[in-house]
Amino acid sequence: MVSFRRFFLALALAGAPVVLAQSSSSSNSPAPTTNQDSSAQDQPAQAGQSAQETPQQASVQARIRLRRQQRRATAIHDTYDHRFESFAGMAYLRFSPGATLQRTTFYGWDTGLTRFYSERLGVTFDARGYYGIAYTGFIPGITNASNTRPKISEYNLLLGPTYRFYIQPKYSISGRVMGGLALGNFSGDTNGIGSTTFHIWPDANTYAIAGSVVGQYNLTPGVSFRLSGEDLATGFGSTVQNSFGFTGGFVYRFGKQ
Repeated sequence: MVSFRRFFLALALAGAPVVLAQSSSSSNSPAPTTNQDSSAQDQPAQAGQSAQETPQQASVQARIRLRRQQRRATAIHDTYDHRFESFAGMAYLRFSPGATLQRTTFYGWDTGLTRFYSERLGVTFDARGYYGIAYTGFIPGITNASNTRPKISEYNLLLGPTYRFYIQPKYSISGRVMGGLALGNFSGDTNGIGSTTFHIWPDANTYAIAGSVVGQYNLTPGVSFRLSGEDLATGFGSTVQNSFGFTGGFVYRFGKQ
């Protein structure tokens, strides 16, 4: 009996170190983490990273906008910082040659010079000539009445302010008002009969007032194409002729401010 007790005691003492080692091992091992805990830890990190990127992106965009504005300002300055603009081109006008006559089409030339005192404001001198035909119809009892299409002409000398109210590197839109002198030559092709016999305005020098909207497309900083619509008022025959037309041609800029 004593031998059995000694045997069980020896067996218990031999297994005790194994049990203690397993218990120590299980207590020291870390608890496994779940996917939810991992994602919860990553979210604050991502939020902080986004918060750091937002100011950087805003700064980059601000620098890009600033460079664009600087390039645009430089291009505008290079284009419009000239003292003079010279113009040469063609002219078109719908004109009433007499109180009872139908309107005729004038074709002609136009040239001018503008002195600019800033990038926007200048003073323009303009000279032009118009040429056309007055359709008078048959007039009984008049010598050479078969001449029902006498040639007529008109010349204008105008001066006034020009203002660029919209400017871009590639184009601009301006307003212009000019006043001056209109010279009418209406009897030169009537074989000495006189223009009034054909119901055409008499030859005269009278006033001329023109209002224009001018558009320019810049081919280079010094050269542009110009097209302007215009309302021209003259005072032949003690009446007012309100004529609409346009001019078009090329502009050459020179002389830096």
